[in-house]
Amino acid sequence: MTNQTIKQVLSNYLAVMTNQQLSKCKVASIMDAKDSDDEGHLWIEHERLRNDFTKFYQKWSSLGKYGEKLTDTDKTNKTKSFFSYLDLKVKIAAKMFHHCNFCERNCGVDRKNEKGSCGVGNPLIASEFLHVGEESLLVPSHTVFFAGCNFNCVYCQNWDISQQPTRGIIIDEKNLALIIEKRRNEGSRNVNFVGGDPTPNLHYILRTMQLVRENIPVVWNSNMYLSEDAMYLLDGFVDLYLTDFKYGNNECAQRLSGVPNYMEVVGRNHKMAWEAGDMIIRHLVLPNHVECCSKPIIKWISQNLGLGVMLNIMGQYHPVYRAEEYEEISRLPTYTEIGEVIDYAKDLGFNNLI
Repeated sequence: MTNQTIKQVLSNYLAVMTNQQLSKCKVASIMDAKDSDDEGHLWIEHERLRNDFTKFYQKWSSLGKYGEKLTDTDKTNKTKSFFSYLDLKVKIAAKMFHHCNFCERNCGVDRKNEKGSCGVGNPLIASEFLHVGEESLLVPSHTVFFAGCNFNCVYCQNWDISQQPTRGIIIDEKNLALIIEKRRNEGSRNVNFVGGDPTPNLHYILRTMQLVRENIPVVWNSNMYLSEDAMYLLDGFVDLYLTDFKYGNNECAQRLSGVPNYMEVVGRNHKMAWEAGDMIIRHLVLPNHVECCSKPIIKWISQNLGLGVMLNIMGQYHPVYRAEEYEEISRLPTYTEIGEVIDYAKDLGFNNLI
């Protein structure tokens, strides 16, 4: 994969990373919106603006025009309080927190007083640092690891974080925003929200980025089991979707991660993300799951997203957590299995392989 190919596939992300254009978050912060206290009215306004966002982004994402728009906004603020598309997202997410449907499990609980199936209450951060172990075009990546997850993977490589939602510290949004700015000045190419999974903390992430002054790409590093409403909120906010496509069928997903309707939900969300921003899809090759998962996933991507997707076929699985309780995943994948998956992707015509 050449540098020219990367520039074509991840053009928006790279332009934001190098400060040649504004992040979607920044552009959303200058798009005028109508406020309301009614959640239904907020959603109507959100969908109106979401449909218009692409044209607005194309017009105002350049740094020069952004300066002009900021001047206009400052003048407007002298006569009225400015309420932006980003403010609208923050307000909707804050309301969703009280009947939580951030992920497809749709627990509906008021998480101020109760926890849903993920066990996440207030956002807890397990760690944050400049990560150099991600894909080369992302590093150094400012990774923010949240405690807790909406999956229960028996082989989770980060199980000490994902399966212990109380293992972390509280950092308020203002202080995390300052940390993100500090990391950007230290050389971070992006801010990378991960876990566990970032989904239960969507309200907190939106609010944090509302306070960040630096222009920086937002990376959503997720299992992609979000609700449709949550995906709508990410549209016009996320610059790069770094997705984890695990299974090629619902049965394996239910048995190994405790997740129903996996292909329908995660497939839908990959289609939505592909339309909304740049994307890198990760697939971890599981031992004995080449035919049931790896090949069907790659075939699905080719048929639904096309062959231009950047695909990272990962061979670093090792049995941890409860994996030894499941015989077929109680060993390392063989070089033959990993090579078979890579060859299958090449044979289908994928060129953008990591």
